[in-house]
Amino acid sequence: MKTINKLVSAFFLLAITLIHAQSTPPNPIGGGGGGNGTGAPSSPIDMYVYGLGIIAVMFIAFFTKKYSGKKI
Repeated sequence: MKTINKLVSAFFLLAITLIHAQSTPPNPIGGGGGGNGTGAPSSPIDMYVYGLGIIAVMFIAFFTKKYSGKKI
């Protein structure tokens, strides 16, 4: 298996793990979310996370191409 395939597989495994970590647990009481007061938003995701993920994939591709030609 080539290096890029291993990196892509690891990236998708990490992404799926993070997606499952973002899901909310079931409500044991049942019913709606009619609570009093203010609370944290259900999924506080910052838009910078997506940009940093894209940049990370670009760096992985760049360095993989750079070092694959040297055959260390």
